[in-house]
Amino acid sequence: MAKITKEEILKIARMSHLEIHQDEIESLRAQLESVLSYAERVQEVIESDMPELSRKAENVFREDVAMLSDVEPILNQAPEREGDFFVVPAIIEHAKK
Repeated sequence: MAKITKEEILKIARMSHLEIHQDEIESLRAQLESVLSYAERVQEVIESDMPELSRKAENVFREDVAMLSDVEPILNQAPEREGDFFVVPAIIEHAKK
């Protein structure tokens, strides 16, 4: 793992809009290196012990088939319905003209 420099700490602080004092830099550098080292180790474990998790997701294609279904059992559970639709409270107010 590459060592984190003082300049990198200051750059991260600037990008994060953080004000850090000179006496905090070494402590922050050590903490960041520790976090990166841990993340690197986790990645190694995943790649070596669980190869199926390290693979990228693959698209699985299946035929898109429309099927008829009986909507009554679902609509019968609705507190309020109108024909074949659920009645729900309005969540967007209508714009005034």
